[in-house]
Amino acid sequence: MRGARAVARATAALLATALIAGCGSAGDGRGGQHEEKPPSPATHASRPAPSTSATAGSGATALPALPASLTGQHLDWHRCAAHGDAPAPGADWRCATLKVPLDYAKPDGRTIKVALVRARSSGSRAERIGSLLFNFGGPGGSGVDLLPAFAPQYTKLRLRYDLVSFDPRGVARSEGVHCRDDKQTQAAESVDVTPDTPAEEAAYFKDAADFAKQCRKHTGSLLGHVSTTEAARDLDLMRQVLGDRKLHYMGFSYGTELGGVYAHLFPDKVGRLTLDAVVDPTVGGVGESENQARGFQRALDDYLKSRGKDPAKGSREIAALLKRLDAKPLPTASGRELNESLATTGIALPLYSKGNWPALTRALRQAEGGDGTGLLALADAYNDRDAKGHYGTESQSQRAISCLDDKARPTAAQAKRLLATFRRISPVFGPSMAWDTAGWCHDWPVPGQWKDPDVSAPGSAPVLLVGNTGDPATPYEGARRMADELGKGVGVELTWKGEGHGAYGSGSSCVDSTVNAYLLEGRIPHDGTVCD
Repeated sequence: MRGARAVARATAALLATALIAGCGSAGDGRGGQHEEKPPSPATHASRPAPSTSATAGSGATALPALPASLTGQHLDWHRCAAHGDAPAPGADWRCATLKVPLDYAKPDGRTIKVALVRARSSGSRAERIGSLLFNFGGPGGSGVDLLPAFAPQYTKLRLRYDLVSFDPRGVARSEGVHCRDDKQTQAAESVDVTPDTPAEEAAYFKDAADFAKQCRKHTGSLLGHVSTTEAARDLDLMRQVLGDRKLHYMGFSYGTELGGVYAHLFPDKVGRLTLDAVVDPTVGGVGESENQARGFQRALDDYLKSRGKDPAKGSREIAALLKRLDAKPLPTASGRELNESLATTGIALPLYSKGNWPALTRALRQAEGGDGTGLLALADAYNDRDAKGHYGTESQSQRAISCLDDKARPTAAQAKRLLATFRRISPVFGPSMAWDTAGWCHDWPVPGQWKDPDVSAPGSAPVLLVGNTGDPATPYEGARRMADELGKGVGVELTWKGEGHGAYGSGSSCVDSTVNAYLLEGRIPHDGTVCD
């Protein structure tokens, strides 16, 4: 459950709700509609006039200038094709491929492709500001799939912006990360993620080492060039090729980290930047896992309170269910089994959106009755597994990007020392998240690049940060810390007292109108503004 899987979970959760509603044995009526909510950052745009410098901005490390063959490339916009299970978007959408350097230190060397999608502004030419780029999180989420799906939320923004998104390097239609096939992915779901014996521990780390080995084998040199820093440089090349003087951007979840790194590298190119469901840039990988354990437990407590249950007692009951599943998995309607790992994932998914809480109630009720079908359906939705047993590659891309970013490589002994603390934070999610600190990047074949991302951006235009007090995946405190790291006069915090992952488009007219006023009119709210 590492990372803020964010937006891609929107469609998945909708599917999951439908699956659970049709399971039968839970039987308490239809569930509420799930609203797919990624962390949603906002960006600002301006009139075209591309820069040709690869090192624009005082935060950028000196690198060779990009050749005109890259900065001056003309994109071939064409009708988008279907991709895997994702249907082709509607007639308003066009797709293109951007060439970017594999290695920005060698800009005349090998290039790789980054897939883009765009819908032109629906307003008049006189009203148009420029392009508004979106990243929906992960890392590993496909913007080419997700922006057309979420576009109805951005109708007002489209009046003045071309809506643009992309599959970052290492993701989906772009030059992608590939580690395991469907059979290997399903087999890995049987690995005990909270090992209790030496044999289980050995199997856990063997699986992690095998994953790393397969990523190296099938991805090759690209595995060392899928970092967030390189993705931020890709963003600036996009800005130039799209013809925008400034980057206007909306980032959700992990997309907020990408936006913060961009602001650090290119502070003088920041236009209107909105970051929603903000990642804490100060804590590193272990700290992020601890934050997420706290965030998911907080969301679970709120869910339990909504059902009239004592959170501590309810959490103990769920933890006891997981312990039983660790010893003896439950049968499901598909013939597959629900084990502890899949159940934990299935419990986490509905916490991304309050609209999915009824689905969680039904699935837990089923499981207590001896049927794991509901929780397995939720876990499959989170894991991007379709009805035919095919898995998406988002989790593979997510792991490759985050392990290249993060220097931390905790050992098994260090993970064990974290167990007591993580259990206190969350009896439900803590144990698996503690082990994950060591398993996630175990035996990774390329070293990590940073302890924490540098997002300091002196001289940048104001950046709007939107924090949600009930966010499970990127806890609310991260927004304030990102604001502090961006620097005085740069980070502007907007708080929503709500539930779910992300705030914009989640039902708060206060949040939506404030973000829209910033992106469309340049009106910056007072730092510390609160939407109830």
